[in-house]
Amino acid sequence: MVFRTGLIGDILGLVWDTLRANKLRSALTVLGVVIGVTSIVSMTSLVLGFEDSIKALLRQFGTDTLYLQKIPFGGGRNDQEFLSYLRRPDITMADAEAIKQNVPSADVISMAYGALFQGRQEEMSYRGEKTRPMMVFGVSEEWLDTNFLGLEQGRFFSTIDVDHRRQALVLGAEPARILFPNVDPVGKRMRVGPRQFTVVGVLSQRPSAAIIGNPDQFAVMPYSTYAKLYDPYNRIRGIQILNSMLAIVPRPDTTRQEAIDQVTEVMRARHRLRLDQPNDFAIVTTDAMMQIVDSVTQGVFLALIAISSIALMVGGIGVMAIMTISVTERTREIGVRKAIGARRREILWQFLLEAAFLTSIGGLLGIIIGAGIALAVNRFAGFAVLMPWWSFAVGLAFSGTVGIIFGMLPAVKAARLDPIEALRYE
Repeated sequence: MVFRTGLIGDILGLVWDTLRANKLRSALTVLGVVIGVTSIVSMTSLVLGFEDSIKALLRQFGTDTLYLQKIPFGGGRNDQEFLSYLRRPDITMADAEAIKQNVPSADVISMAYGALFQGRQEEMSYRGEKTRPMMVFGVSEEWLDTNFLGLEQGRFFSTIDVDHRRQALVLGAEPARILFPNVDPVGKRMRVGPRQFTVVGVLSQRPSAAIIGNPDQFAVMPYSTYAKLYDPYNRIRGIQILNSMLAIVPRPDTTRQEAIDQVTEVMRARHRLRLDQPNDFAIVTTDAMMQIVDSVTQGVFLALIAISSIALMVGGIGVMAIMTISVTERTREIGVRKAIGARRREILWQFLLEAAFLTSIGGLLGIIIGAGIALAVNRFAGFAVLMPWWSFAVGLAFSGTVGIIFGMLPAVKAARLDPIEALRYE
C-alpha cells in the first residue's frame, strides 16, 4: 500500500483550517510545548556561553601550565576530604626554590599569595574616584609569564621591587578603567584601602565569564609586599593555612607529563613521603579544570532536559486530549472521507500531521522566545551566550516528536472508526 503523497497539501490545508477555527484551544494546547522549547533554547545558549567563556579564560593561562597547590581544583568530594586537604603542608617559596634547582624541565616558576582561596578585598581610590572592594593578591616577578597575560601599559614587577618589598601595584583592566578613565595611570600614587601604592603597570583585558564576575576586577603587588602588609594566612575550619600557589611552565623541549613527574618526585622527597603514601599536594592542569567545567555543564544539561521534559510532557498530554476531542467532534467528517475512498492510513496521517503541525508551531514560538531571552540577558546582564544551530534543531525536533507520540492514540482511534457508524454519528 502506497500513501498518496499528493494528499499532503490537502491534509495540511485541513489542519490549518482546524487550528484557525479553534484558536484558543490550539494556543492552550501548545503552551506546554512553548515553555519546554523556550527553556531548551534559552538555557542551552546561556550554559554554552558560560562554558565557552570559562574555557577561553582557562586557555589564557596556557595549556601546559602546572599549578602546585595543597588542595585539588574543586575542593574534594565531601567535607571530610576537604578537611584532610586543609591539613596538608603549605606550598612555600622554599618549594619554589627546590623546584628551580631540581626540576630541569621547569622553565618559569611563579608564586602567588592570596590567590588560591578568597584573598584580600580592598577598595581602590584615586582623587575622589573609588572602586567597590576588589581582589588584591601578591605575586612574584615571573607571574606574568606563567599566566600569559599581556601588559596594556607600563611594566611588571622587577626583582628589585620584590626584594625591597616596594609598594608597587599592577592594576587589572577594570580598576584602571574606573580610576583612570582619561589619564595614564603609570606613575600615579593611589590608595588600596588605607595604604599608598605607586601604579607601575596595567594588565590587558581578559575573556569575561559574567556568572563568576568580571575577571579583570583585581590588582597585584609583589608577594613580599603582600606578606609585609597583609596576613598571607587564612583560617578555614579552624585550620591556619598559607594561601599560596605555585605556577610552573615546562620548557618548550619537554612534555607536560615529564614536568609533572619531576615536580612530583621533588615534592614527595621534600615531604618525606613513603612509597605507599599518597601525594599530600595537588598538581592541577587546565585540562583538569576544563574537565570539571564539562562535568558541571553536563549536570546542568541533564537538569535542563528533565525540566524541559516535564513541560513537553504536559504539552503532549494537552495535545492528546485536544486531538481526542477533535476526533469525537469530527466523527461524521471522518465517515464521509472514508465513504468517498479515504483509507485508514490517510486518516491516520491527517491527524498525526495535525498534531505534529500544532506542536511544531509551539516549537517555533519557543525558539523565537528562547533566543530573545538569551539575547536580552546578553544585552542587559553582559552574560556570554552561544546559540548553535543544533539547539534550534533539537527544540523543533522535540516539539514535532511530542506531537507524533501524543497524537498517535487519537489518530489511531480516528483511523479505526467504522465508516457506517461514523456517518450515523450525531
